Amino acid sequence: MKRLRRHGQESQRDRIKQELFQFNKAMEHGFPHQPSALGYSASLQLLAIGTRSGAIKLYGAPGVEFMGLHDENAAVTQVHFLPYQAGLVTLLDDNSLHMWTLRAHKGLSELLEIGRFTLTGPPGAPPSVTRVTAVLPHSSGELLLLGTEGGHVFIVEVPGFREVEERNISLDQVASSVPDDYIGRRNLEHVEALQENPVDPDQVVIGYGRGLMIIWDLEKRCAMQHIPATQQLESVWWTDDGSYILSSHSDGSYCQWIVGREDVNEEEEKSDIPYGHFPCKAISKIVQLPTKEGPPFLLFSGGMPRASYGDRHCITVIHSKTHVALDFTSRIIDFFVIKDGPQNTGDPSALVVLVEEELVVIDLQTAGWPIIQTPYLVPLHSSAITCSHHISAIPLKLWERIVATGDLQNTHYSKKPWPITGGQNLAPDPPQRDLLLTGHEDGTVRFWDASGVCLYPMYKLSTAAVFQTDTDPNDNMNQSTEGEWPPFRKVGCFDPYSDDPRLGIQKIHLCKYSGYLTVAGTAGQILVLELNDETAEQTVEAKVVDLLQGQEGFRWKGHTRLDVREDPVLFPPGFQPFALVQCQPPAVVTALTLHSEWKLVAFGTSHGFGLYDYQQKNNVLIKCTLNPSDQLAMEGPLSRVKSIKKSLRQSFRRIRRSRVSLRKHHVNNAAKLQDANARLEAELAEMELAPVQRKIEARSSDDSFTGLVRTLYFADTFLSDSSHNTPSLWAGTNGGCVFAYMLRVPSIEHRTEEAVTAQPAKEIQLMHRAPVVGIVVLDGHGAPLPEPLEVAHDLSRSPDMHGSHHLLVISEEQFKVFTLPKVSSKMKLKLTAMDGSRVRRVGVAWFGSSRTEDYGESGLMVLTNQGDVHVVSLPTVKMQVHYNCIRREDVSGIASCVFTKHGQGFYLISPSEFERFSLSTCNLVEPHCLIEAPLQSGTSTQHRPQPSRARNARQESEDAESAARRVMEHALLNDEKVLQEIQKSLEADQT
Repeated sequence: MKRLRRHGQESQRDRIKQELFQFNKAMEHGFPHQPSALGYSASLQLLAIGTRSGAIKLYGAPGVEFMGLHDENAAVTQVHFLPYQAGLVTLLDDNSLHMWTLRAHKGLSELLEIGRFTLTGPPGAPPSVTRVTAVLPHSSGELLLLGTEGGHVFIVEVPGFREVEERNISLDQVASSVPDDYIGRRNLEHVEALQENPVDPDQVVIGYGRGLMIIWDLEKRCAMQHIPATQQLESVWWTDDGSYILSSHSDGSYCQWIVGREDVNEEEEKSDIPYGHFPCKAISKIVQLPTKEGPPFLLFSGGMPRASYGDRHCITVIHSKTHVALDFTSRIIDFFVIKDGPQNTGDPSALVVLVEEELVVIDLQTAGWPIIQTPYLVPLHSSAITCSHHISAIPLKLWERIVATGDLQNTHYSKKPWPITGGQNLAPDPPQRDLLLTGHEDGTVRFWDASGVCLYPMYKLSTAAVFQTDTDPNDNMNQSTEGEWPPFRKVGCFDPYSDDPRLGIQKIHLCKYSGYLTVAGTAGQILVLELNDETAEQTVEAKVVDLLQGQEGFRWKGHTRLDVREDPVLFPPGFQPFALVQCQPPAVVTALTLHSEWKLVAFGTSHGFGLYDYQQKNNVLIKCTLNPSDQLAMEGPLSRVKSIKKSLRQSFRRIRRSRVSLRKHHVNNAAKLQDANARLEAELAEMELAPVQRKIEARSSDDSFTGLVRTLYFADTFLSDSSHNTPSLWAGTNGGCVFAYMLRVPSIEHRTEEAVTAQPAKEIQLMHRAPVVGIVVLDGHGAPLPEPLEVAHDLSRSPDMHGSHHLLVISEEQFKVFTLPKVSSKMKLKLTAMDGSRVRRVGVAWFGSSRTEDYGESGLMVLTNQGDVHVVSLPTVKMQVHYNCIRREDVSGIASCVFTKHGQGFYLISPSEFERFSLSTCNLVEPHCLIEAPLQSGTSTQHRPQPSRARNARQESEDAESAARRVMEHALLNDEKVLQEIQKSLEADQT
């Protein structure tokens, strides 16, 4: 009976776990790492980006996002949408072509790879014959033209990737149509460009590397015109009316050629070197677009004078008398122009530029050509991310104030709406307002709307104004010198260079109820800020805290502190600093917490911790935790390389001493030798060169950085006796020590007059001396204590103060529960007994049931150095679930992870991208979107070229059985509605 009862309880618990926990890697936020290709569909209004890692990402209207990943570990070199279809083709640098489609499934679209293809040449042919260098999707939507390194053009049917050999254009065919004197002087080289005639789909221009361009008729299978340019060809553009072809070249020139003239000689119709007369860089791409009234837009990338501005990344825009060289922050990948009106037939409205580190969209219809703010693909790494902080369920009032403050910073952006509007966002509205705060190397804190699919920028706070740095507050990226040539204009926000690395933000804590914010930096600075809707001019005085407390024999070898500005500083609306604490020595702040109800801030470094009263601007507590052997703690982060070398030297010296001792005592038996090898393995394990299997063991008290403060925690609990609760501060160190201080906080009436005091109450030394990474106090019901002011705002029930409280101490190696106030051990859970895991991040979260709204449980989210995430039950401290989340080799990803209060998490998968994951069945943010493929029946012939003349005899005589087979192929790619339209179209063709 007991066995059956136990089995029934286990089954019930398993059902509850299924209702509470589910692991999902929902989506990615930020800018794709190392983009390599750009594509755009005017009919779908979708943008596509390929990366060097083989990822393909599609974006439409805000919230419409898709992602795919090629199986091959190869870079995406080209992306092309099929005209008027929900499909695209990618070319990888391994010369493989891949077909993707957006297929409807259960009312939502999904991106699927449905085919792959590699050109195969004749037996014995060199690889260059079939190495694809140019891709042109024909406007019929049925053909791909593939130009190769060998100079051939292959024609392939899509979506089946069937090569139409009889229609291929060989190099010999082209050479026979070109005058002998041109062929004799130079080799044609590879196919550099392919472009279709906008008014005649049977004609394409083939551009060869050496400069020759051939207009080829696909139906007649012959050359119609040859254009014998003499310079190395970079790109080709056929004007919308079909009358001119523009070519750009490696010497920084571009040429305009008349189409249809048979007497074109080597003297171009029109040639220009925009930034001559000195040698210029190549113009890699050129575009000319007409306007309904007035002259056309001319846009080209590159062409800068090589000696003076060869390192600039520019796109030149010329329209009427306006000439601007847009100077971007990183290398240009590609660009395209969006036009107004249906079917993309109106005037140019926006220039979309993909550079290596960001996406920039420029409004071409507003005076001054301002930038349009991007709702996604924002470069999170405009300055390197140094820390993150997530806050769930932001009150509406605070949210609106942050939004209003951010709007004041965005007045330089265009008022035009986002021009890429493809697809429908079907995701439900977020259930709450969430903020993600990121600290950066340049001393800024950025606020992001993390409520939904798009990680949207809201507001940027800069702390550099408080300190004296080399930056010029009047510096403006958009300023240009009058009369400068080329007429540069800086665009983009990517700026990886920091004026002073000491400004870097290391810790952030925001109280969502009071609006107080505290940030701490690399040079021991702690700022306390409050939200102000008005501009304010004030002086911020630094309160210096000596964490060494007069200890002798220590000399700080790291960086100096930042100098505070003595003159008043004008702070814009937003979070404005009113208090500053400066730690001495100015080491990196390693722990930070804020209690806005008590008006206290606690901070810790590698030397100790302190408590600051930001209402009275007084120090309440200073505790030095420095161990006499912690010499590395005196070197600072800028001496970290020396520290690692010293640590390695010390480790190998200890190993050498142990071996010498063995030789001295002539210990030759196998058991002693095995013991020595075990000690050697333990030394290597402590160096953390790789995750290893080991058991929990006591660490030496003279290990380095034992005094480093890892965690700080405020709690109103029982410390002196079980009948009187009192405010308290808890601190955990790298050496496995926990300090507890009783705080006396005056009542609100006397808070401004009486001082806050602190006195030591408890000190716990863990036997295994593992670093303490988290502290949680559980109330009488076993629930974690609520956040400050949470009960006052009626967002949480009051904690149970009648039952006994418990202290949960989380070290890198185990979870241990102590009773309060006696601090006696009650239970523990060992994490590292077998697999060598160590706790790296912990966070308390609420997991709601997917079946019953009224039920939920608090749990402890845990991330280990192996990249696994666990959920540990509270207060029983039992392992509930665990999942593989981050690759254990991804050390930076593990270090960057941040948990939310509702079972989600973020971590950096690259310097510019967050991966978002969820452990909760009730809190999952992921795209829900639908793409409707453009229908042939709904498209006018004037905007969509008809493919009938381009079809060969075999296609025209296709029988009904083949037509039915083609319908079935399309059915796999589209939903039922599209299938019906295709069937009607085929029946009409057969009739």
